[in-house]
Amino acid sequence: MDYSLAGLIGAVVGIVLGVINYVVVLGFVVRRLRALDTSQTDVERAEFERKLSLLRQLVLALDIIVFGSVGYWVGKTIGG
Repeated sequence: MDYSLAGLIGAVVGIVLGVINYVVVLGFVVRRLRALDTSQTDVERAEFERKLSLLRQLVLALDIIVFGSVGYWVGKTIGG
């Protein structure tokens, strides 16, 4: 399998953009979800935090995969 240097550079740039997207978008979403949280007990709060943690992990994984793949494709398309 032959990898394109331009594609790899594009993938790195894509991953960096994905991490920036993660920080900006997920920061806003988590703040909004916490404002809407109606947990009454410690158990409910713990469950809410567990779900937020799972959301963060899922979004980060998807951002890295999607932005990295698109970055590789764009880099390979533009740079050859």
